[in-house]
Amino acid sequence: MTTPCDTAAAGGHRDVAVTMDDGVRLAVRDYGRRPEASHTVVFVHGLCLSQACWARQIDALVARFGDAVRVISYDHRGHGRSGQAPMSTYRIERLAEDLAQVLTAMHVSGPVTLVGHSMGGMTALGYLALAAGRRPVEPAGLVLLATAAGKLRQRGMGRLLGTPATTALFGVVDRAPEQAVKALTGPLCATLGRWRRGAASAVTVAAVAADALAAVSVATAVGFLPALRDYDQYPTLATIQARTVVVSGGADPMTPAIHSRDLAAGIPGAEHVHVPGAGHMLPQEAAAVVHQAIRRVIGIDAALRPDVETIAVEPGPVLAGVAS
Repeated sequence: MTTPCDTAAAGGHRDVAVTMDDGVRLAVRDYGRRPEASHTVVFVHGLCLSQACWARQIDALVARFGDAVRVISYDHRGHGRSGQAPMSTYRIERLAEDLAQVLTAMHVSGPVTLVGHSMGGMTALGYLALAAGRRPVEPAGLVLLATAAGKLRQRGMGRLLGTPATTALFGVVDRAPEQAVKALTGPLCATLGRWRRGAASAVTVAAVAADALAAVSVATAVGFLPALRDYDQYPTLATIQARTVVVSGGADPMTPAIHSRDLAAGIPGAEHVHVPGAGHMLPQEAAAVVHQAIRRVIGIDAALRPDVETIAVEPGPVLAGVAS
């Protein structure tokens, strides 16, 4: 069953609990569900994070476009306010199925843009790899941030995934003391929230990472590691028809920019935007750049909200755009 159940409503949005077909309940936040909306933007977060990481992009979209754009975000299974699940379900393919079921339960139709960060970008690519009959809607737009199509264990800190430690952690998580496993997995999760010293967004990045990590169990942090190690969507890139912008950070130790170059080269017509000084947490470190990428992809005229002159996002770093 994928029946949504309203749990709260405030601040122009409603919080919904959506039950997956295996009984796991996902926390979904819906800004809109208005017949006036001409486009829907769905945000998909990364490992050891939550939908809270998209706050600045969501605020900017709502302020800029109002009723013209519906915005949906949600927490992956085992993350944020969503329910825990068996470690055997912590696979990218399962997350792609979850995304499909969220779109169905929320009655999403019309033009849709998927915005995915890190593991969320991999989830979006996994969704596009599902059989056509299992995809409730075909995305018109795709924004991929600090993510990859595969080869994670060949590059950057992802090389750790190829060591025996990944398999060992997965095998002992159910019986090892919590503190011991956290000591082993902590450095990996902490890296997801690392920022450059002196960056303007350091405090925001630290707060988002700390809040998300506090809500992630050891089983979740460890459970996804084999899935990331084995992930490979390279064969499907050439079939993607969505208008795509790929954004990378030059100081990202988790997903070096070569992953983004591969994505942009493999997806027909994709644009690659590189932010030399940003790390892995692009939604915070390059918030304005990410927002601009989303606006380019959805292609809605800014005149829809002529009363809004500025975007509620701090200026981002200087960027280098590379059309691929």
